[in-house]
Amino acid sequence: MIADNGDGERALCREIERQLNLPFPADGPLEPLRFFALRTPAGFRLGLAYDHFIAGGDSIVLLLKGIVARYGGASREAPYPGLYPPTLTAVFMRNFGKLAAGLPALARIAASSSRGVLPRYADDADGHNGFTHVRLDSPTLATLLARTKAWGVTFNDLMLAVLLRALSSQWPDRDPSRRRSEIALASVVNLRSETGADVRTMFGQFLSSIRVSHPVPADATLEELARDVHRETARVKAGKLHLQTLLIVRANGFVWRFLDTRRRHRVYAKAFPVLAGLTTLNVNALWNPQGAEDVPQDYLRAVPTGPLAPLLVAVTSCGNALQIGLSYRRSARIAPIDHIAESITTCFRSLEGNP
Repeated sequence: MIADNGDGERALCREIERQLNLPFPADGPLEPLRFFALRTPAGFRLGLAYDHFIAGGDSIVLLLKGIVARYGGASREAPYPGLYPPTLTAVFMRNFGKLAAGLPALARIAASSSRGVLPRYADDADGHNGFTHVRLDSPTLATLLARTKAWGVTFNDLMLAVLLRALSSQWPDRDPSRRRSEIALASVVNLRSETGADVRTMFGQFLSSIRVSHPVPADATLEELARDVHRETARVKAGKLHLQTLLIVRANGFVWRFLDTRRRHRVYAKAFPVLAGLTTLNVNALWNPQGAEDVPQDYLRAVPTGPLAPLLVAVTSCGNALQIGLSYRRSARIAPIDHIAESITTCFRSLEGNP
């Protein structure tokens, strides 16, 4: 149990940052879960750090829901979920035609990568993560959902547009006159629907990602950015190009073993530049599919950056609030994280009161 010493939010951020940088045991029995708690005047806040290869955020939500229910005295009625389908081979086989047809898209990704602003680090081997977060209460969340419906985009598309706009004004190497002027983001994609593994019956990790790149003109509105992003993500989904990412990951896994730590941290910055990653999660829909009642008052996520990007933004909707966790590489040459967080908040606030 961690005492908050009267500064609960700062104490929480410090502990999350510590957990992000605390390794799991490399030897001995597999121990991929690590719980912690922060004392508050009303009780405590429960935290869980986990090695990401064992589960996606959706499985963790239901794991924590079960713990909260048992802590409150409920008996366990649902059966334990299964653990991990054997492989994604069946998914690849069912979509072999799409995979083959999508091979030319790799050339498009390579061309886009040559136009992307490069992330830069003071020390390539310094992977230490810092952390902060922003909480936005209703009516911001309701406003965002109304905008997605009016503009014909997804919630994730709008979040990507907000992040593009925020970074375009805060990234120090951003220069629209140069060849490398596009801002590239990586967006997490959940593949459960591809595998047929229902979140309530199968525990595991079913994630891939897509890359979205945009020049972000200064006069582009959030609506225009969101619609541009939607056209790109819809094209990727229609061609199932997010499956290509898994093939690239497998190829990288072979190359990875021949690289030292410094080269591992440098290879993505040059060959596949991405300034930030985005992951979104709707806790309400997972915790209580029947409605927004009996959901947690708060749910905050933090995802380590790794070698791919210097910034990782975890957007979580829970109750009537939106929690935005920002993990960042300490050695990254980026604007102060508070400035980036404020820029993101400003983008959200700009939507309120506008038709």
